[in-house]
Amino acid sequence: MAMRSRREMIHFKRPFHLKGVGRLLPPGAYEVITDEEMIEGLSFQSFRRVATMIMVPGAALHQASTEMISISSVDLSDAQRDDAIASRE
Repeated sequence: MAMRSRREMIHFKRPFHLKGVGRLLPPGAYEVITDEEMIEGLSFQSFRRVATMIMVPGAALHQASTEMISISSVDLSDAQRDDAIASRE
């Protein structure tokens, strides 16, 4: 099965929480990697998301490091929406 990965930078203006990350994350730019697999048997190319990961700064004792954490795309969208709403207030 054909796979592809997409990378994008997203920005948060305020500190935020994500399910699966047990701490408050600081505002800033974050790289998000989305893995997708091709849906076979169609007359056109189509992909389905199979994984979403975010690169976050390491926890307090490992701040110089970066962690790749698997997250739900819905949780990420919710965090982005909350950040946009809070930034307008």
